[in-house]
Amino acid sequence: MNIIKKNALWPLSALLLLACTASDEIELFNGKDLTGWQVYGTEKWYVEDGVLVSESGPDAEYGYLGTDENYRDFELTAEFKQDRDGNSGIFFRSNFEGTKVSGWQVEVAPPGNDTGGIYESYGRGWLVKPDPEKDKHLKFGEWNDIKVRVEGDRVITWLNGVEMVDYSDEKIGEGEGQIALQIHSGGGLKISWRNIKLREL
Repeated sequence: MNIIKKNALWPLSALLLLACTASDEIELFNGKDLTGWQVYGTEKWYVEDGVLVSESGPDAEYGYLGTDENYRDFELTAEFKQDRDGNSGIFFRSNFEGTKVSGWQVEVAPPGNDTGGIYESYGRGWLVKPDPEKDKHLKFGEWNDIKVRVEGDRVITWLNGVEMVDYSDEKIGEGEGQIALQIHSGGGLKISWRNIKLREL
């Protein structure tokens, strides 16, 4: 009789464990509006059919959409699609003064432009670029999966399940700040995002 009870309770325990695991994940984008985010600059950020869209604005300058909250150690997953040009990125541990951002960017760019690499804004510039051979995993004009893991001084990025870079840096380890999406200057850009989720480590 005791054995039957234990077996009957096991699925409920498993469900509770799954629920606890799922609750650790934060949906940074709710699929409806820009709640939880701040716009920096004059570029366009809007939601259409559950998708977060960024487009060049009238000034064709840099634009950013930053989280209200700061995040330090985390694993972030998202999907992006480069509709036009698509030069963008995911900033982490970053801080803003207007549209000037200090921090680090995981590059999201057209083919041949180092998607998945790490760039230090208003600092040392490129810190690490992926092996050029890995660029073939970028699906321009289609939905792509990107994952960024930031823990201490170490950053690992993946594109469509393929590890792009694994990089450690003392200065990154000292950083604090927001997560942000970027749209590059120059005009004529359009990038779409969806399923932006974060799990704090």
